[in-house]
Amino acid sequence: MCRHTQPCPTAESPDREGAAVVAGHPEQGWSLLCNAVLISEDTGELLPDGRTVAPHRPV
Repeated sequence: MCRHTQPCPTAESPDREGAAVVAGHPEQGWSLLCNAVLISEDTGELLPDGRTVAPHRPV
């Protein structure tokens, strides 16, 4: 759970990508957010429950 002064959005929240990065690995193309969401540089996501979110780059 997020322990920041202003809590990060949850993994179920539509703005979940706004959570703080707790482990960033840009050389590998992914970052782990405070809400346990794993985001990749192609904008895809892996949610804590194992569901995936397809890449969603703006066109």
